Amino acid sequence: MSGGSAVLSDDSALSRWDRAWFRVESSLSLISGLVIFALVLLAVYNVLARKFLGAPVPGYVDWTEQFMAVFAFLGLAYCQREGGHIRMDLFVGALRGRWLWAVELISALLMWLLCTALIYGSWFHMSRSFDWNAPLWSRDSSIDIALPLWPAKLIVPFALAVLWIRLALQIWGYARALRRGDVRPVALPLPESASEQAAREAESVDG
Repeated sequence: MSGGSAVLSDDSALSRWDRAWFRVESSLSLISGLVIFALVLLAVYNVLARKFLGAPVPGYVDWTEQFMAVFAFLGLAYCQREGGHIRMDLFVGALRGRWLWAVELISALLMWLLCTALIYGSWFHMSRSFDWNAPLWSRDSSIDIALPLWPAKLIVPFALAVLWIRLALQIWGYARALRRGDVRPVALPLPESASEQAAREAESVDG
């Protein structure tokens, strides 16, 4: 599945948690988009200032490297909820019913375990960069203008923690669908055909 999916909702506790957490994910995704837009403006200003003023933005590369962590990681959970991650599903795409939910449950569990390990590792990596004896400063800094690196490194375990909760909700959803034998369960990205994707995208454009 690459891209198209639909997420259904109802009045169940799972669906309420899904919608509530999706608001958090949407806010983080919006922040990612705003950061990308800001970096585009910064790049334009840097080029113009270099050409016409002979004064490029100090530490332009340092700032860009720092903020790359924002848009690279903050949208992970949003993309997972919408089923937007590209994957090979030649086998999974042929499954239906409980067999499909069983395979998806195993996949979500493996991702959840991997995410747990990555949270620990990325937090440990950030803590090595941060000097706990010197508040709000860092042992590590960027090469050009000595920006502290710990804020960018902190974004990684934070974003993974948001993804961890999303995966936990999906594990709940797949286990529920497997137990009940649901055809179209709530709070899960349901695969769509090419025509269904096109119709949904056209509807979103039309408002």
